[in-house]
Amino acid sequence: MPQSSTNRLAAMEIFSTVVEQGSFSKAARVCRLTPSAASKAITRLEKRLGTKLIHRSTRQMQLTAEGRWFYERCRHILSDLEEAEQGASSSVEPTGHLRITASFPVGHGFLIPIVTKFLARYPGITLELSLTDQVVNLLAEHTDVAIRNGPLGNSNLVARKLGETRMVIVGAPEYLERRGVPVTLEELRTHNRLGFNFSRHTATWPLTFDGEQAELAPQGSLLVSDGETMRKMAMEGVGLARLTRFLVDEDIRQGRLVPVMEEHNPGDREEVHAVFLGQGRLMPGRVQVFLDFLYDNIRISPSD
Repeated sequence: MPQSSTNRLAAMEIFSTVVEQGSFSKAARVCRLTPSAASKAITRLEKRLGTKLIHRSTRQMQLTAEGRWFYERCRHILSDLEEAEQGASSSVEPTGHLRITASFPVGHGFLIPIVTKFLARYPGITLELSLTDQVVNLLAEHTDVAIRNGPLGNSNLVARKLGETRMVIVGAPEYLERRGVPVTLEELRTHNRLGFNFSRHTATWPLTFDGEQAELAPQGSLLVSDGETMRKMAMEGVGLARLTRFLVDEDIRQGRLVPVMEEHNPGDREEVHAVFLGQGRLMPGRVQVFLDFLYDNIRISPSD
């Protein structure tokens, strides 16, 4: 490869690492450079391209619009190169650092139980797992894969469906003994209906009565930030909660939570997807094997 092409690939690798690590000092360690050398490499790249890629200050760095576009193209080119090298040698195992985010229900119910198996299968990969019910910007947060519940918005992300699950209203036996088991819409209105303190795609609780759709907004004494906290509050007897079936399935089997209004449950389902940047094969090997591993080991069925 001509020296100029080699230098251009090296500049792309340094730039991509700076974006993914979020700082020049961290990127320099990964690239085995000094922070000064990494910074100068980006300056030379910007000069050659004739545009600013990164706004830098003493405390933070931020990609420009041109920088975001160039980073996506760099990912594609470097991913192609990595795939070509791995395809030429069957002995090469994927390596590198993976940043994954998932909702609390999916993380606790499905992801955490298979992490040990994944790391044992790919010892060259290190994993950084963040659990949150908030929507994470993959590019801004330098995240490789996000596992998300519910319908997907319009974006440049690619999605792989992992399954879907029913929604169910549940309460603790002690709470239902104290407040009564609701069987009508009017009775349900009198209950403490726990809600979330962030915007959700379904703000109300849908129900059906004699074939007619009805919706009731959660309204009560408590708002929480995630499904796992909601589940625990319901088990403590604070009120009723509407959650994914897979999150509370074991609690229902053990009698810690009881489904209510099931005869009026419309059977609506929440889809679960793994979303990521890049198209098809245009992704690092570490991301590809993780997505394949997810698809082989996480299957969320409508009955969950």
